[in-house]
Amino acid sequence: MPQYFKEAISSDIFTFIANTSEKLHLDTYVIGGFVRDYLLKRKSGAKDIDIVTVGNGISLAKEVAHILPDKPKVQIFKTYGTAMLRYNDAEVEFVGARKESYKEDSRNPQVEVGTLQDDQYRRDFTINTLAISLNRKDYGLLLDPFNGVEDLDKGIIRTPLDPDITYSDDPLRMLRAIRFASQLNFKIEKKSLTAITNNVDRIDIITSERILDELHKILLSDKPSIGFRLLEKTKLLERILPELIDLKGVEEVEGQKHKDNFYHTLEVVDNIAKKTDNLWLRWAALLHDIGKGPTKKFDKNLGWTFHAHEFVGSKMVYKLFKRLKMPLNDKMKYVQKIVLLSSRPIILADEVTDSAVRRLIFDAGDDIEDLMIHCEADITTKNPKKFKKYLNNFKLVRQKIKEVEERDSIRNFQPPVTGEIIMETFNLRPSKEIGILKEAIKEAILEGEIHNDYDEAYRFMLMKAKQMGLKRKSK
Repeated sequence: MPQYFKEAISSDIFTFIANTSEKLHLDTYVIGGFVRDYLLKRKSGAKDIDIVTVGNGISLAKEVAHILPDKPKVQIFKTYGTAMLRYNDAEVEFVGARKESYKEDSRNPQVEVGTLQDDQYRRDFTINTLAISLNRKDYGLLLDPFNGVEDLDKGIIRTPLDPDITYSDDPLRMLRAIRFASQLNFKIEKKSLTAITNNVDRIDIITSERILDELHKILLSDKPSIGFRLLEKTKLLERILPELIDLKGVEEVEGQKHKDNFYHTLEVVDNIAKKTDNLWLRWAALLHDIGKGPTKKFDKNLGWTFHAHEFVGSKMVYKLFKRLKMPLNDKMKYVQKIVLLSSRPIILADEVTDSAVRRLIFDAGDDIEDLMIHCEADITTKNPKKFKKYLNNFKLVRQKIKEVEERDSIRNFQPPVTGEIIMETFNLRPSKEIGILKEAIKEAILEGEIHNDYDEAYRFMLMKAKQMGLKRKSK
């Protein structure tokens, strides 16, 4: 029985498109993510509207823009035969219906004009083939040739055609399948999941930028572990993020085991996803233990050790960012900082001293709160007593941070005695002595020997300079 969803296309943008299509004698449909998300009652889809027309999509876009009240600019992408305009809060993309064929060494298809059905055939998943007519004769009619509505109801990711062909033609679809499974909490159909594993080597033809875009979306889903477990299961993860695969497994020597750091990491990422949408803090959670792979050792007296894994991990972040063509800027430095400091509050929790807290505040700077959120997410014990104990320890650390910060104003502080003052006082040119004195003042403040105060710091400088044999400039 035909289904109509006129309420889905009640926005005036669809009226403008429908009227223009009729004027140009084109059959036109809204298709893909907008329809899928409408049926799933997801608001996010309303901002991305894909329009397919049996004819020239670029011409349709230009005509629609011409009659819209604000006359939006049309962006044309000739390579893909698409055009896009913005209307209110939505991005509306137009394309002519087409059919595609692929060459083995590229995911960029050879395109020719096609029918609506051809266009539905070329799409990645059944849930993305759904289309609603914008034509007067059947306005609002849902066209569902691959039972996409049934797959939506069952929570299934399935390709409309043979999945081996679908994934081999465009290997990015393997990551998209996993991303949708993670975002929607859907299951990938067994045949489709097997096909991803069979075609895993095809991912090598996909650019790092496209891979990264999908990884970001997986990380930003409500439960990122769904996606990363699927990446691991299908062998994609070892080709994209081998540093995480190196954390897998539990070894036992002389009856002593260590936890599986891969699955622990996924728990931490899920925990932090409940607290923040900060993409880069989620990346830090994903990478916080990557240094444990290369630093893992067994000591007869100590058991399993991961000495300096935070330092090693922070260095690995740079190589990973560079390989994936991620931004080598403040975002990377932020992730490196969280990874490097990830164990500091945990160590502090056993003995919360003023000097240790001052150093933590100084080193973390404005990211101290994010660091604490990460550390609390790092508690993955299943023992309720231990969980409560660790959480209470962090409450003590938080309280101490607040007290020390209010009293000593350490966050992002610079020693109150500057290099210029030191040079002027002792008639010095730029030299190592200036750095030694500045570092000594900073250490004295962090250790609590003096307050973060100009007069105290100046007197300390004079004392330290005298020990170094420096003489004040004569007046």
